[in-house]
Amino acid sequence: MKIAIYPGSFDPITCGHLNIIRRASNIFDKLIVCVMINAAKNPMFSLSERVDMIRKVTADLPNVEVDSSDSLLAEYAKEKGSCVIIKGLRAGSDFENEFQMAMINRKINPNLDTMFLTAEHEYMYMSSSTVKELAAYNVDLSGFLPEEIIPDFQKRISTNHQGGK
Repeated sequence: MKIAIYPGSFDPITCGHLNIIRRASNIFDKLIVCVMINAAKNPMFSLSERVDMIRKVTADLPNVEVDSSDSLLAEYAKEKGSCVIIKGLRAGSDFENEFQMAMINRKINPNLDTMFLTAEHEYMYMSSSTVKELAAYNVDLSGFLPEEIIPDFQKRISTNHQGGK
């Protein structure tokens, strides 16, 4: 069984992320979408909330599993029996950083390859950070976020603007 891992912070999961998940799930027997803990980021949603959102929007994909981890990605892949990391690329600037990480992961786990999937043209500009900024200005989030999570996202944005978390 070919198992791939699609790691990220997914804060929140966007239509661009979901596009990569759908495409990768068609290539591999099993795709693990793993919410990774990144100490450099201050997430809007808790780890469990992000996992729940991803489960909600991938419920129709039987070969997709959602998990979370605070370990090194190369070690996590070894634990899960995965031979491939999936990375979505939006622009050339993404490639430099992702290529460096792919080489580091390969050094730590020589059996691990990285597959780069380029974003579909309608998602080339999209990031979770951009979506959060647009939401602060009450922009319609259809086409940016999966419909299933827009109400939860808008509720969180509204709460944050009222001073609470």
